[in-house]
Amino acid sequence: AEYCPQKTPAHSHWREPYQCSECERSFHQQRGLILHQRIHTGEKPYQCSDCGLSFRQSTAHKKHQRIHTGEKPYQCSECERSFHQQRGLILHQRIHTGEKPYQCSDCGLSFRQSTAHKRHQRIHTGEKPYYCSECGKNFRDGSNLKTHQRIHTGEKPYYCSECGKNFRDGSNLKTHQRIHTGEKPYQCSECGLSFRLNDTLKKHQRIHTGEKPYQCSQCEKSYYQQSGLILHQRIHTGEKPYQCSDCGKSFNHRKDLISHQRIHTGEKPYYCSDCGKNFINVTNLKRHQRIHTGEKPYQCSDCGKSFNHRKDLISHQRIHTGEKPYYCSDCGKNFRNGTNLKTHQRIHTGEKPYQCSECGKSFRLNDTLRNHQRIHTGEKPYQCSQCEKSYYQQIGLILHQSIHTGEKPYQCSECGKSFRLSDSLKKHRRIHTREKPNAD
Repeated sequence: AEYCPQKTPAHSHWREPYQCSECERSFHQQRGLILHQRIHTGEKPYQCSDCGLSFRQSTAHKKHQRIHTGEKPYQCSECERSFHQQRGLILHQRIHTGEKPYQCSDCGLSFRQSTAHKRHQRIHTGEKPYYCSECGKNFRDGSNLKTHQRIHTGEKPYYCSECGKNFRDGSNLKTHQRIHTGEKPYQCSECGLSFRLNDTLKKHQRIHTGEKPYQCSQCEKSYYQQSGLILHQRIHTGEKPYQCSDCGKSFNHRKDLISHQRIHTGEKPYYCSDCGKNFINVTNLKRHQRIHTGEKPYQCSDCGKSFNHRKDLISHQRIHTGEKPYYCSDCGKNFRNGTNLKTHQRIHTGEKPYQCSECGKSFRLNDTLRNHQRIHTGEKPYQCSQCEKSYYQQIGLILHQSIHTGEKPYQCSECGKSFRLSDSLKKHRRIHTREKPNAD
């Protein structure tokens, strides 16, 4: 009763007469000391009847109960949003006022909340006070540690109501939900294209700026994205990390493995709307569609001839350059493309992969099989315009037409006599060899 908080400065040591025996902290009132001592004793006398949580102070207990009752007595006059606690309203109002009272002395960035300011300062200090007991990794703030720990526990508490997929943190769920809503909030100021992720927008903008920050140390080739560099580096390392479980074949890219596996499953998900034909991958579908559109986008700069496929143009250009980069190790013969080499090698291996389903005869070439099958079907698509006689193969028609034209392209070097057929010339030559037995 005799205590007066307005004593003169000479008596200022009497202003906080209630001192804690544990830490020597002092208080004006006895109630303040009692509340403080609960920190040391751990006493929490106020318990929530709904969830069992306990509190040191009755005010904290009352604020907590508003979570269960849904009571939000503090309302924002700007947007009418309501809050459980007055502090929540004060922090929220700074969104409208733009007030950011907490400034970083290192970089000048300002923050609405002191907690955000403290977290930010750890970037400069390097402090990571939150420690994962499972793997030893450290984090700047508790929320990141909590999210990280879900990797170890497998907990995914954030659930998508559209597809049932679960996520470790709320931000990943929010990003995922844009797949369902179609929302693309990040727009390119150059071309207007929109993206679901800010990171995807940043990568896209490099197309406009020409920036390619990811450079190969082997050949100095640069890429817009790190993934592009990683894929490229496999050319140098020879790494093929994607292996087919059916046949053991390996691939540089995951998409190539997926496309390859369809050979085993028979799946052809890409459908041509013009003819109904199905394809293993979208590249093959696009190539095929050029048959219907007549598009031939690959033109030879030497002769102007155009092609459906780029590989066909490259192979054609070797006619002009004379280049034959495909070499047969058995006979030394060179070829313009790999397909011709593969076909040629069947002469050495004896392989005849194309079999007739009617008679079982096998052939080296698919075209030869098709010509042969006309014997069984009776189809003779090559017709003479002079006499309407028809043939299974084009060569049969060409030989026949020489009857009408009188052309005899095969000439004997001994006597000058000419023949329509090479076989006839061969038979004729035997006359000369019999007359001259020592000639060879």
